[in-house]
Amino acid sequence: MIRALALIASLVPAAALAQSHAGHSHAGHASPPAQRMGHQYGAPAAAPVQAGQGAFAAIQEIVEILEADPKTDWSKVNIEALRQHLADMSAVTLLSDVKAEPIDGGMIFTVTGALPVRDAIRRMALAHAATMNNIGGWQLAAAQIEGGATMAVRVPAADLAKLKGLGFIGVMTRGMHHQDHHLMIARGAHPHH
Repeated sequence: MIRALALIASLVPAAALAQSHAGHSHAGHASPPAQRMGHQYGAPAAAPVQAGQGAFAAIQEIVEILEADPKTDWSKVNIEALRQHLADMSAVTLLSDVKAEPIDGGMIFTVTGALPVRDAIRRMALAHAATMNNIGGWQLAAAQIEGGATMAVRVPAADLAKLKGLGFIGVMTRGMHHQDHHLMIARGAHPHH
């Protein structure tokens, strides 16, 4: 009797774990019960879903899209160009120095860094300003300077607090064009030219 109770007591947590995972899905698809259960209590381990690193995952996503599209012209595909662009994004996000100053109707960001960060700043800031200028009433103007670039951002008065809260990198993330932009680069287009 004691053994039977011990066995039941050991199975209850596993059943609860399985039930708690039953409603979860990965990437919008329900996974098989064996994959949903955790490794605890002797249950099978879940299948990994993370690609391991953000840039790698972004490239993997683009490669999957290209492989699924029968119209992909592989003679034009340039995944290395996408890798270089993602390296620029990483350098600007993590390695640049940013100074922010208020200007009439907005902010000016002075963004600098040592080589090769300087060149990444220039490519990213100038391209983003050209792409996002006059979207939603936000005016962006970027220029090269010694060591990097400046970006002047003027916004409607109601958006001044938002601009200050976003700062330079927040402004750089605005607009859902990045994903399409990455696909264009991978397909061999030159969206910054």
